[in-house]
Amino acid sequence: MSSVEMGVMKPASNRAVILASGGLDSTVTAAIAKEEGCELFFLTMAYGQRHAVEVERARQVAAALGVVNHLVMELDLRAIGGSALTGWAAVPKDRAGHERSQGIPITYVPGRNLIFLSIAAAHAEVVGASFIYFGANVLDYSGYPDCRPEFIRAFETAVKEGTKAGIAGIPLRVKAPLLMLTKADIIRRGIALHVPFHLTHSCYDPVGEQACGRCDSCVIRREGFAKVGVVDPVSYAL
Repeated sequence: MSSVEMGVMKPASNRAVILASGGLDSTVTAAIAKEEGCELFFLTMAYGQRHAVEVERARQVAAALGVVNHLVMELDLRAIGGSALTGWAAVPKDRAGHERSQGIPITYVPGRNLIFLSIAAAHAEVVGASFIYFGANVLDYSGYPDCRPEFIRAFETAVKEGTKAGIAGIPLRVKAPLLMLTKADIIRRGIALHVPFHLTHSCYDPVGEQACGRCDSCVIRREGFAKVGVVDPVSYAL
């Protein structure tokens, strides 16, 4: 019986599962993976987020990057709650940098990256991918514990010990190429790679399909484009 018939393909070193949210960071991450010669397998999670418009944006980004393999999975994290992104709590607005750096923000979704990376690892094992790429960043979102390098390394260890591929000695690497970059640096990288920024969505609390312009994510994005001296191509409500 072949590895395909068994449901698990032998890894191809150039295959990568991309956690593609439709946001700026994940899109730049996907472009980096493509530049590094990877065959892209997009994975987008529709998890009951209030900014669900990003799922459609992920589809548009996939088309723009020529991605053939795009899996959109539904997983309703509203049943767990605990976050302004999956519940009715207000999304913080107009916060200064020192406010954003204090404590874990209410936009943290409990276990989100752990859950998403676990699903990405399962998908990678089936399609034979050797890498998972995701757009974690510790500088702009220092309050998120699941965006730290310690978490990423611990997850790789767990995958090695808890998957068929891992036990067979076939490693799965988690790559977060934006981890230590500023938003301005990420944008510069994206410009160099001709990233379709106009298709991306970063807002936590959109007004229809427009970005609110005031949530932490919008503020950080706008500050990044301002530092680079480039006009952000998306529209804002304010």
